[in-house]
Amino acid sequence: MHGFSRLGSGSGRISGGGEGDSPTLMTTATVMATASPPTSPTVSPRFRHSSSRRKSSSSVYVKSSGGAPKLENFIERIVYIFLSAVFRRRGVLLFAPIFYFSGMLMYMDSLSLLPGSRIGGGGGGDRSSSPPGSIYRSPQVFEKLWPYMQLDTNHSYNELMSAWRPRLHQTWKPCVNWSTAASGLSELPKSNGFLIIEANGGLNQQRISICDAVAVAALLNATLVIPMFHLNSVWRDSSKFGEIFDEEFFIYALRNNVNVIKELPEDVLHRFDNNISNIVNLRVKAWSTPSYYLHKVLPKLLELGAVRIAPFSNRLAHAVPSETQSLRCLANYEALRFSKPIQSLAEKMVDRMIRNSSISGGNYVSVHLRFEEDMVAFSCCIYDGGEEEKLEMDNARQKNWRGKFKKAGRVIKPGANRMDGKCPLTPIEVGMILRGMGFDNTTSVYVAAGKIYRAEKYMAPLRQMFPLLETKETLASELELAPFQGHSSRLAALDYAVCLHSEVFLTTQGGNFPHFLMGHRRYLYGGHAKTIRPDKRKLAILFDSPNIRWENFKLQMHEMLRHSDSKGYETRKPSSSLYTFPMPDCMCKQQEPEEVRNIDGNITVTIS
Repeated sequence: MHGFSRLGSGSGRISGGGEGDSPTLMTTATVMATASPPTSPTVSPRFRHSSSRRKSSSSVYVKSSGGAPKLENFIERIVYIFLSAVFRRRGVLLFAPIFYFSGMLMYMDSLSLLPGSRIGGGGGGDRSSSPPGSIYRSPQVFEKLWPYMQLDTNHSYNELMSAWRPRLHQTWKPCVNWSTAASGLSELPKSNGFLIIEANGGLNQQRISICDAVAVAALLNATLVIPMFHLNSVWRDSSKFGEIFDEEFFIYALRNNVNVIKELPEDVLHRFDNNISNIVNLRVKAWSTPSYYLHKVLPKLLELGAVRIAPFSNRLAHAVPSETQSLRCLANYEALRFSKPIQSLAEKMVDRMIRNSSISGGNYVSVHLRFEEDMVAFSCCIYDGGEEEKLEMDNARQKNWRGKFKKAGRVIKPGANRMDGKCPLTPIEVGMILRGMGFDNTTSVYVAAGKIYRAEKYMAPLRQMFPLLETKETLASELELAPFQGHSSRLAALDYAVCLHSEVFLTTQGGNFPHFLMGHRRYLYGGHAKTIRPDKRKLAILFDSPNIRWENFKLQMHEMLRHSDSKGYETRKPSSSLYTFPMPDCMCKQQEPEEVRNIDGNITVTIS
């Protein structure tokens, strides 16, 4: 509540209304009746020093015949009105930050319409007037930092030797009860019918469907038919379950928990005219709860003897009872193994990476590089390919997503996408990140990727920074890769296996591939993900600064590495995926060492 101001002379007093009213200035005519030029009454002692200056600046005011001040120009009038409003109601000052930020947002929005921010703008336009992120400046940053990277090489030390700081009392171990899986065959209850599901998406999307199907089959006490794979329009892989995963081992590992068969029995299929499409397909909503399956699906299963759910991706909620989670763990981390041809070649590739990494004790870095043409097109980000790149990206968007990106009212702002961390990291950016973190040119790097967009151009700087760089095409011979060519899921399985056993895994974009790997690596490495997840919003600012100093860049990269290390032991939240965060559902925290004093007085340490 405003009170009366006792500052200033009587002619400048603030007259107040009734209780709760706001104070008001005396009329302008009354003020102008005084001998001195008009002054606004001060509301704080810090304004007193300005009164003399206001008295001397009489040129601003010109007395009119009516006694009211006349301002010489429009700007001074606006300033006068604004200051009068501020002094009348000091509460207006509280809204000043809102006015400021609103004005800045309007200003930045207007900048995004500049030519340099349109898709395919390449490096054109006036760099000095372009909004942040609208120009791909990473090559300029690399050119500035490359001499310092070369000088900073230390052959006696590599970050691989100490990338992760071991934490006492933080070790986790698998704790799901595998005893039933390892023991002899136990008799399962009589089946309520057959469950047929269709796994859609890429390799790890299919993996989610498979593991969830195991959990649902146990929940319904159903016999699970080996999942079918939907031919995805993007992945275009016709591989069947047995060509990617070890079908026999999958059935064997689950034998004491869920009955799994390869195909429907002939007598059951005959009931549906030998056409599996005649089996009723239940449209199950996404993230359904166990109670939904028991109340909606189970009655149909009992009635018909067989039900089909297609598609089945993400059809089971994250938060389910512990026994259901345990089956997900069993399926994902123990029952699902890659097929023998994939496993055989993957083991050879891992061995070759270890031999190539002898300088760093057999440790190597793996990178999931999402810089394929479809990913670049979908992101709507611009790089430095100019009009040719724009044409290629427009064609790719039209080919894969038809008119999705040309819908009326859709506004695409590549600069805003980059500053929001939505642009795929380029090979040159990945190289600068790793070098800034301390991984020098003696580090062996494995790049897991599809067909890199303009690979010859974009991969050259990364190879320059890391001469010991490998991909599946360089690590395996053409003859070895021949059976897998044309099958993206099988090739992705090779990448997955090599990344799984690396000392450091760097993810550059979201998706099921890195999320599954983070969870699997936690499961294998005592609960720690050993994964670098860079802050892409911060990187966008750094890569937009061609004059950045090497020491400052390194400091930022080491902070990102430290942050990733601290987040390595994250446990699952109720809304999170078990496949990324296996603790505490699939793993238990190891007990701390206990000191036990024997009868003779000696102390022994036991670890549970």
